Amino acid sequence: MLDVAKIRAEFPILADEAYPGVPLIYLDSAASSQKPTAVIEAMNQYYRHTHANVHRGIHKLSEEATNAYEGARERIGRFINAESSKQVIYVRNATEAFNLVAYSWGRANLQAGDEILLTEMEHHANIVPWQMIAKEMGAVIRYVPFNIEDGALDLSNLDDLLTKKTKIFSFTAMSNVFGTITPAKELVAKAHAAGAVAMVDAAQSVPHMPVDVQELDCDFLAFSGHKMCGPTGIGILYGKRKLLAAMPPFMGGGDMIRRVRLEGSTWNDLPWKFEAGTPSIAEGIGLGAAVDYLSAIGMEHIHAYEQFITNYALEALSEVPGLKLYGPPAAQKGGVATFTLGKIHPHDIAELLDKDGIAIRAGHHCAMPLHHKCGLSATARASFYLYSTTDEVDKLVESLHRARKVFRL
Repeated sequence: MLDVAKIRAEFPILADEAYPGVPLIYLDSAASSQKPTAVIEAMNQYYRHTHANVHRGIHKLSEEATNAYEGARERIGRFINAESSKQVIYVRNATEAFNLVAYSWGRANLQAGDEILLTEMEHHANIVPWQMIAKEMGAVIRYVPFNIEDGALDLSNLDDLLTKKTKIFSFTAMSNVFGTITPAKELVAKAHAAGAVAMVDAAQSVPHMPVDVQELDCDFLAFSGHKMCGPTGIGILYGKRKLLAAMPPFMGGGDMIRRVRLEGSTWNDLPWKFEAGTPSIAEGIGLGAAVDYLSAIGMEHIHAYEQFITNYALEALSEVPGLKLYGPPAAQKGGVATFTLGKIHPHDIAELLDKDGIAIRAGHHCAMPLHHKCGLSATARASFYLYSTTDEVDKLVESLHRARKVFRL
């Protein structure tokens, strides 16, 4: 079991008060996690002592900044077991990674009548870019359904959905609403058997459990730094070398070029071919520090603890009269408890909880199609991480009981 008290002491914000005399209870880590001192200090160190532009300078500061920035890339690559750090592309977030693949790979490989396969439980980031490129290229999008009852994917017709027209199957490894952990390795294998490329949305899985891209055998994988103790403004696209090498650049400018002439240009090597302009240097260094922090604790230990606290939360929440939980049991999901409470609007629930210093998410969680299928406009979502405690869950439940009284349920 994790030493949660020791871990919490490493996150400065967790000692703050939400309001005077009201301790902060942060249960919104699926939206964005808090940052440990190690990450904050790594970025401060860069800005205080090492700041310079990377790759271009031959002076000491530039070389130190480049070493720190590229060293972080190497450690991030090892964290997901990439074959090479050259397959690790820095992006602003997972959303940018999906757009990069949709436009760079999609424009080069999709034709009218081709099919793109997604699932109904995807985040908007893994729907909208594909809708845009499908419209541009004349491709068709199909969707793997999910079961409303347990939030699991309905794979009974997957072989029919994966046809010879399917060019890419892009799916989440863990639903940000239900918390459902999908059988990613199996889905990748199914895509490959049909001759399709497989892309994995790992924004909710990489922060919470061991992820091995070689074991998954995925062609692309995307995740965001801010959900895994790292800073905002930085994310990762992993891709197989052969695919990345064949793809044209997503953006043009400095650093992604090898040679520029008035008549035309040639492109830089991987990964820099996809990284135009001055990058998010401090953020890359911060993500490297976050990877170091999580690796020292052990992703398998983090996952086991989250399953424990999620099971505790689901059992406690299930005893609140009128509360309905969505998604599978704790053993089949990540650290998420999504619910509704009678006829109280989730926004009202979140506002009342906030008065008690409890931060949760309320809304459609960037998954409107999922909510529409469930007949919901919004849900409330409490999400947990390595620093969450059972005491915080107990206070969440107490606050929900008070909400029932306020609304006379």
